[in-house]
Amino acid sequence: MKFSDLSLASSDYLQMGGGGAMGRNSTLICAPIMGQSVDQMLSAMGKAKAAGADLLEVRLDYLSNFNPRQDLEIIINQSPLPTLFTYRPKWEGGQYEGDETRRLDALRLAMELGADYIDVELKVAHEFLNSISGRKPENVKVIVSSHNYQGTPSVEDIANLVARIQATGADIVKIATTALDVTDVARVFQITVHSQVPIIGLVMSERGLISRLLCPKFGGYLTFGTIEAGMVSAPGQPTLKDLLDLYNIRQVGPDTKVFGIIGKPVGHSKSPYLYNKAFKAVGFDGVYIPFLVDDVGKFLDVYSSPDFAGFSCTIPHKEDAVRCCDEVDHVAKAIGAVNCIIRRPSDGKLVGYNTDYVGAITAIEDGLRGSQLTNNSSGSPLAGKLFVVIGAGGAGKALAYGAKEKRARVVIANRTYGRAKEVAEQIGGEAISLAELENFHPENGMILANSTSIGMYPKVDETPIPKQALSSYSLVFDSVYTPKNTRLLREAEESGATIVSGLQMFIGQAYEQYERFTGLPAPKELFRELLAET
Repeated sequence: MKFSDLSLASSDYLQMGGGGAMGRNSTLICAPIMGQSVDQMLSAMGKAKAAGADLLEVRLDYLSNFNPRQDLEIIINQSPLPTLFTYRPKWEGGQYEGDETRRLDALRLAMELGADYIDVELKVAHEFLNSISGRKPENVKVIVSSHNYQGTPSVEDIANLVARIQATGADIVKIATTALDVTDVARVFQITVHSQVPIIGLVMSERGLISRLLCPKFGGYLTFGTIEAGMVSAPGQPTLKDLLDLYNIRQVGPDTKVFGIIGKPVGHSKSPYLYNKAFKAVGFDGVYIPFLVDDVGKFLDVYSSPDFAGFSCTIPHKEDAVRCCDEVDHVAKAIGAVNCIIRRPSDGKLVGYNTDYVGAITAIEDGLRGSQLTNNSSGSPLAGKLFVVIGAGGAGKALAYGAKEKRARVVIANRTYGRAKEVAEQIGGEAISLAELENFHPENGMILANSTSIGMYPKVDETPIPKQALSSYSLVFDSVYTPKNTRLLREAEESGATIVSGLQMFIGQAYEQYERFTGLPAPKELFRELLAET
């Protein structure tokens, strides 16, 4: 199933209840409240309101001692925001294991006492709604929900499920599935974007995060944001702060262009922070999100709508991306790796570029010039230098290509020697194994560039080369930028080398990507300020 025709016309969106004030969609942001006592819940409610929530989901199944009438009256009367009451049983992924009659009685009582929303599971929805027939307060909306913790069904099966939920008499349909692959989310978008009734369509797990970030674009009634990281009521929930401040979710609408980083892992990336802040600053209608992708070809094939306008591509997909693009820029083709993919508006074709090599080589040249490690007053300070690249993947190829273009002598060191030899032959360099690198000291004043993920968060204690092997290098560059000061860089500096952080490369390649994404000049000063804050 391709996701090629999911643009939501503004008129359709308004008919579904979208729009609202200019620049602000109508999708509600709901904070789950999971205190073990009423006092804890009231405290959490205040924090949720302060953090920007619109609605509070009170999870009654988390209360350790629940006195229905007394506790519900306190919670409803003292709540600073509209309330949604959920009393989720174990059999639907919740905490409650008691008597069903008592559970449903509590939800009915919450309605009578002034709750704004009630969430009841599809399995018991007919019974519950029949029991309140003719007695439901006019201002109360009943959400009928279905949760699938195993996977995401076909579009046809989801559509049938939605029809079953509608048939109960639900005011709002809620479906929550689980993403085993990021492309699973497309099937839920396919349903929500065409729904004629208010619908909450969310996909759990990290691979399903995009469902929570893009639901305003595809017609979602609400999304969930937690008060604190890790305090989730379902897998993959972002924080309120991230929804509002990082992803600018209030500004996401039917015409918003989607950009993002394709990788595995992607949670560490600073790209969403950088691009979303820049988009907001210049008033560009775009959002940049992380895509945890297992198969880049499958991802690009499924998300083929013009809405998905461009991607950054990182480890381990840069080389596979070359084969997946309709056209590849000559530099990216020569390197054999793509880190930027643009969907050309005129014909929808995917065009691949490589901006890594410019960012990395410029950062290294600036480091050499700044430390006066070169006597070359004109031309590149890399000319004639022995340039050692660790890693033979997409980033390693880009570094080797860029260094060779600057007339450096290039050596590729890789854990697998055959792979290093292959890249070395492509760019006209030499190859050694990573084990040999420890005793590789042909001359002093060499340049070392790590292109691998070794030392990246969370494995911050790792390094691709022992400290004692760093004595022959005058400059060491690490493409890893989380953390900014890796173990490799710390030990290189202690050994007397000039160091260049991956942040310098990151910002250099980001300039070009931003301009390709937006057609606007890169706000370079803003980029530098933003990265200085991280």
